[in-house]
Amino acid sequence: MSTMTSASEPDSAVPAGDQPAAQVDLDGPWMLSPQVALRPERFGALAYHFGTRRLSFLKSPQLLAVVEALTDHATVRDACRAVGVTDAELPTYESALGTLARTDMIVPRSPA
Repeated sequence: MSTMTSASEPDSAVPAGDQPAAQVDLDGPWMLSPQVALRPERFGALAYHFGTRRLSFLKSPQLLAVVEALTDHATVRDACRAVGVTDAELPTYESALGTLARTDMIVPRSPA
């Protein structure tokens, strides 16, 4: 049985029993977990973790773009800026990425 989570706006309800989102260091390097496959959709993407069998929804195409850009940039902040996330939107993306980090969809990586 797989579990579903959703990475979206910070004001979204957290399902009962789930912990708050993990902290993602915006000035640190992160990447999509090697155990995760993304399937782009009109709304954003489905992310499936083969190790935990967890399914997550990335609820916007821009969040998908951020996740895909993580490996190409030195920091999360740089990846966000590269795909057009504004400073005003950054807390929303930080929260969504925190949810993905808590579920091991994205993981820290060694600095380049």
